[in-house]
Amino acid sequence: MPNYTIRRLLICVAGCISFLATFAAGAPPESAATGSLQTRDPRYKLQPNDVLEIKYRYTPEYNQEVTVQPDNFVNLNLVGDLKAGGLTLSQFRAAVLDVVSARLREPELNVVLKSFERQWIMVGGEVAKPGRFEYHDTLTAIQAVTLAGGFTKDSKHSQILMLRKVNEQTAETRLLNLKDLIDSHKLEEDISLKPGDFIYVPQNRISKIERFVKWGSAGVFVNPPL
Repeated sequence: MPNYTIRRLLICVAGCISFLATFAAGAPPESAATGSLQTRDPRYKLQPNDVLEIKYRYTPEYNQEVTVQPDNFVNLNLVGDLKAGGLTLSQFRAAVLDVVSARLREPELNVVLKSFERQWIMVGGEVAKPGRFEYHDTLTAIQAVTLAGGFTKDSKHSQILMLRKVNEQTAETRLLNLKDLIDSHKLEEDISLKPGDFIYVPQNRISKIERFVKWGSAGVFVNPPL
């Protein structure tokens, strides 16, 4: 089989990302929570764009609805800015109680998650069901491939490409040898994914890849010829 060069490979990846984005927009993505390798049900952690409703039992005049800002903070009527991103609902409620207790006597309050921003990873290439899948904080590369239906018979799963967005213009690349992890039963060494990661399973051997590639709103752009 011919080797992949960086140019040919990224053309395939860019096309795959564009296809998956279209696919995801037209059909509900599969939830990572349905994956067979899911072993626990972690508590949801707040993130930017989540909308929270805070209700006080005895002082409803302070009730408010807030949105988690990009810096992970919310602005509360009584105390000003308070960090919410990265906390569970119960942790955030405890944090609010702690700070408002300086202003209110024995406050009682409830925090409700009104809406939340879902996070995703994408899997493409030589898998049975390429697509976009809901992210959870225990998701690994092998689990992501499992959610996508597993490898096809033509997959080169000893050289899987992972793209991780660094900023709006750049993505970092990494080659993963999932075949070795599976064959040697070293699943504890499987890499943990982050929201927005893209796993691409090629058909042929990847001969050369840059550590950083260009990333744009429509996907990955091809680097100039090497």
